[in-house]
Amino acid sequence: MAKTLPRNAEIADQLDLLADISEILGEDSFRVIAYRRAATRIRETPGPVAELALSGHAKDLPGIGKTIEQKVVEIVNDGEMHALAKRRQSVPAGVVDFLRLPGIGPKTAARIWTELGVTTLDGLQEAAASGRLRDLSGLGARSEEKVLKALEAGAGRKAPAEDRGLLGAALPAVKAVVEELRAHPAAIAVSEAGSVRRRRETVRDLDFIATSADPPALIASFCEAPWVAEVVARGDTKATVLGHQGLRFDLRVVEPECFGNVLQHFTGSKGHNVALREEAQRRGLSISEYGVTTVGTGEVVTHADEDALYEYLGYQPIPPELREDSGELEAARERRIPPLVEPGDLRGEMHAHSTWSTDAKATIEEMVLTAKARGLSYLCLTDHSHYLRDGRLEAQWREIDDVNARSGRGFKVLRGIEVNIRADGSLDVDDDVLAELDWVIASLHTAFDRSPTERILGAMDSPHVDCIGHLSGRRILKRPGAEVDVERVVEHAVATGTALEINSQPDRLDMRDTHARLAGEAGVLIPVVTDAHSTAALSYAELGIGLARRAWLTKEQILNTRTWAQVAKLRKRA
Repeated sequence: MAKTLPRNAEIADQLDLLADISEILGEDSFRVIAYRRAATRIRETPGPVAELALSGHAKDLPGIGKTIEQKVVEIVNDGEMHALAKRRQSVPAGVVDFLRLPGIGPKTAARIWTELGVTTLDGLQEAAASGRLRDLSGLGARSEEKVLKALEAGAGRKAPAEDRGLLGAALPAVKAVVEELRAHPAAIAVSEAGSVRRRRETVRDLDFIATSADPPALIASFCEAPWVAEVVARGDTKATVLGHQGLRFDLRVVEPECFGNVLQHFTGSKGHNVALREEAQRRGLSISEYGVTTVGTGEVVTHADEDALYEYLGYQPIPPELREDSGELEAARERRIPPLVEPGDLRGEMHAHSTWSTDAKATIEEMVLTAKARGLSYLCLTDHSHYLRDGRLEAQWREIDDVNARSGRGFKVLRGIEVNIRADGSLDVDDDVLAELDWVIASLHTAFDRSPTERILGAMDSPHVDCIGHLSGRRILKRPGAEVDVERVVEHAVATGTALEINSQPDRLDMRDTHARLAGEAGVLIPVVTDAHSTAALSYAELGIGLARRAWLTKEQILNTRTWAQVAKLRKRA
């Protein structure tokens, strides 16, 4: 019997765990970084990396060398990397979970284990509750309180398998599957559905609805695709598979005449569909995925087109991103849903990094070439201020001037910066320097529990701060972010003319949609930005636009749908 090969997600998980344990043991940082980069590459690879490793071709992937390839082969043959098995014997399993808590890095986790003898989350919670953590160097009463609060909220506990994943990880896979299905000769119509189609920040199963001239043939193509690791269920019109990335895909093939009904039903949300059904019941109608039934006569009407279904029910067609039972049905009944911003409306990128920030991967010129290829006309280079000390900022400006001279007309790189809002509320760059810049972003990066609202309000008072970056500082599925009084921030943003960005990083998506809707209704300037640290990350703009659409925002409400000349006139210093 053929050996079952490990999925890419399983391989990546082992590499991430190896990196975690290696950090706790204080091993070479370059090796740890290599493990993490390899894990990311393997997790994002659509084909089976285990097969590539066995054939000696895994090292052809960027970031995968001979050593990593051999580790993958070890997983295939023995179930686990030998280096991981060895290190597991050195570090108690529960200590790795400490790294998922706020304020606990590998060195602190190691001290908690070796100095306090604590090796489990339950033991850590007991130590924090009894005041033992504060005695460790690098911690203190405030840190102890944060750890205890996080543990009481369930942080650090291993998530169940059914937990949601990031939209940013799922969306590229979904788009690839849709494209592949549409290319099949038996396909008539294919659409994503579910929470991905609504652009929820996290998703679970990935749903597809299709119509076909030959449903079994389309199902066969879906189940036998090279990116499929396991077929969970298969019939003539429905199938569920698992991909090598660990994602679960569900395909349902339906009759063309009811495609709109089924697509609307499986797009959701549950709240939206319940409200839609309740309103229909008051009018003597019954709605299901099979059609709309007139209760008195039993007549069933089906719709091949989703928009036609909404029109039949008396609504303006409702974009998927708005279907969250948040007032969209009433607005659609009164035909008040605005034309939402589209990805193609963006004219420029207003938060991006280059190798002048050592955590970024692309040069200024590489970022510019990619931005131009994406149809943009300007890029605000906003490298982190703490990397631009001792004359480096001025040197960066000279490189910007050189790139602009070579780029020619039609594209412009702007001098920007992302400054840190310190714990005491001050900015880490002097005013006379900020005054010379084209675009200044101020962000919280540390001390999220120390008066975050007041610090943000103070930063907005600066005449040189154009925008607040990633408002809460949250990391989706990792940390909740600062407790910011968003209403006060929005009010002050309007008063000071300060922009509030929608940060499109997959694990940020910050401001969240409800906050962005509040800001938009108040008249705040809102740029959709990628915070890109690589050329590939410039594509994250699609995620930010999805969030903006969920926030009911139009093209006019998004700042960087304008030319740079138009943006410059809206700056508080204009």
